[in-house]
Amino acid sequence: MKKIRVGTRGSRLAVAQTELALGALRKARPGTEFEIVTISTKGDVDKRPLFTMDEKGIFEKEVNEAVRNGDVDFAVHSLKDVPSDLSQELVVACIPKRASPNDVLVNDKGQKLSELAAGSVVGTSSLRRAVQLMKTRPDLKVKPIRGNVETRVKKVISGEYDAVVLAEAGLTRIGMKDVIVERFRVDEFVPAPGQGAIAIVCRRDDTKTAEMLRSIEDPVSRAEITAERALIEKVEGGCRFPLGAVAVARDDRITLYASVFSADGAKNIRTKTTGSAKNPDKLGTKVADDLLAQGAAELAEGWRKAVEEWNKKA
Repeated sequence: MKKIRVGTRGSRLAVAQTELALGALRKARPGTEFEIVTISTKGDVDKRPLFTMDEKGIFEKEVNEAVRNGDVDFAVHSLKDVPSDLSQELVVACIPKRASPNDVLVNDKGQKLSELAAGSVVGTSSLRRAVQLMKTRPDLKVKPIRGNVETRVKKVISGEYDAVVLAEAGLTRIGMKDVIVERFRVDEFVPAPGQGAIAIVCRRDDTKTAEMLRSIEDPVSRAEITAERALIEKVEGGCRFPLGAVAVARDDRITLYASVFSADGAKNIRTKTTGSAKNPDKLGTKVADDLLAQGAAELAEGWRKAVEEWNKKA
């Protein structure tokens, strides 16, 4: 039996997520052999702040290209890196059980967000996190930070930053959850759509691989993600537009929280709607319609102009 080739980025977190998925697949399909193939992406090479890059899929394009070309049989991604308008030749064949979607605060002094001194430098690579931080603590200095998870934590320990905001799932998956000082509630500090979830992508016509991958699918996680991605697709959120969204499933119901901010942080549109877990697309579209009715498109345009101005000065 030939080894099944699995594409992933080469970061410690990306490989850890791939190993998690393969661990589940080995249990479901004993005797199957897998080979991990690491692939460099534009997002790994280009170290500019993420919001200045006017394109989608900077962390997945090259990996998914390898799937399309047949160089690997499937790919494992952080789901929030996978654009909602995936190539027609590919499919998100599996979403395993989702980890915590929460954002967390990391620093080496054990200080919660409310306890950080005025003027403290807090790092984040995300506009969504930055604007929520500035809204909560306008007296802090929020600065862009790039690098993998462990690099960002090291920048706090070295004193370059006083704190950073990261995804709890990433820290947990690489065995660094002990650095977490505070976990933010998802209804107060709304995470990125898809945060905490893994997406496994294969070719749409590769039914044999898709069937194998579906053996580790988590239907609850799939429903939550479907609601969140239906919302993004309608609102057209991206790295340049800080849209927070998280779906929380309980029994046969899903509650979808969403939040968008104006570029100056003065305006915040928040909404929360509960619907049937059997129709997550419908729920996502309804929440998107609510946001758009309250002016989300105008806020997105404001962000586009603000980032264009930032790029001219940079």
